[in-house]
Amino acid sequence: MTTRLTDTSGSAVEVRGLVKHYGETKALDGVDLDVRQGTVLGVLGPNGAGKTTLVRVLSTLIKPDAGSARVAGYDVLKQPRQLRRVIGLTGQYASVDEKLSGRENLYMIGRLLDLSRKDARSRADGLLERFSLTEAAKRPASGYSGGMRRRLDLAASMIGNPAVLYLDEPTTGLDPRTRNEVWAEVKRMVADGATVLLTTQYMEEAEQLADELTVIDRGRVIANGRVDELKAKVGGRTLQIRPTDPVTLPAMSAALSDAGLDGVAGSTIDHEDGVLNVPILSDEQLTAVVGLLGTRGFAIAGIGTHLPSLDEVFLSITGQKPDQAGQSTRSGTSEQSTQSAQSEQTEQSDAEEGVAA
Repeated sequence: MTTRLTDTSGSAVEVRGLVKHYGETKALDGVDLDVRQGTVLGVLGPNGAGKTTLVRVLSTLIKPDAGSARVAGYDVLKQPRQLRRVIGLTGQYASVDEKLSGRENLYMIGRLLDLSRKDARSRADGLLERFSLTEAAKRPASGYSGGMRRRLDLAASMIGNPAVLYLDEPTTGLDPRTRNEVWAEVKRMVADGATVLLTTQYMEEAEQLADELTVIDRGRVIANGRVDELKAKVGGRTLQIRPTDPVTLPAMSAALSDAGLDGVAGSTIDHEDGVLNVPILSDEQLTAVVGLLGTRGFAIAGIGTHLPSLDEVFLSITGQKPDQAGQSTRSGTSEQSTQSAQSEQTEQSDAEEGVAA
């Protein structure tokens, strides 16, 4: 079973005013965050936005310059040793002992977390099976492929049944089958009561796993809410109307334009799919549009509504243009990429200091 939380307020993670500087760069600029117990919070943002810095602060690897954070009821700054016993972390890069076998890696971590020999073996074998590593369990990790090391690293973060699990872009570079295995294991842990903070660049992953989303940019939270709430904020819904006869599409569009319905900005014709797309913001507008077309005698074969994709939401909120969707930079962030690389080096030395604390 998952480790019990010492806090009963309903929030597994509480962050207030978190600030972290690297020289003149503010990696975190007053971040506030709440993660409800037994849920998954997806943290999205461009490269260099501060996501990894946030995870490292919450996992006690680096110390913030200002602000406070409590995780699983423990103060990140005042109770780091107690906190490390109830959290799990998978960073962006797999970190396993290459001289040990897969089973030995997991068994060692289990023992370090005070599992009995029997429980450590049982938990290791169970996770090796779940992540399709049983056949390679006795082989040194140095001979594992990149994907196998990634799976072993994920298994290591889960072996102690942590109350709070940090997953920092956990499925980068994984094949679709392994990604699905990771998703299934995360869902299993959440069903058992664990709380997950997930950073990801994959919108599909965020939609699959996250109960709520927080978008961070330039060290600040710029949006948060459920997936459907963020989609509604960006552009509402699009009403898609399919007439019985596609020839009537121009006449339908003209009828809506002439009617001047309140809040209905206009319509576009998709000749390829044979539908009329009408942006709407409310159920009342949907009813008005359909009712008008009905009274004008248009025969409708079907109607549906479409929310913007999470990719579109992300691009809109962060100010990216559609042609930048597949790029790792955004307007004005070439300097930020350099700063991010410098921050990475600083974080590395700070991390060593934090672990030794």
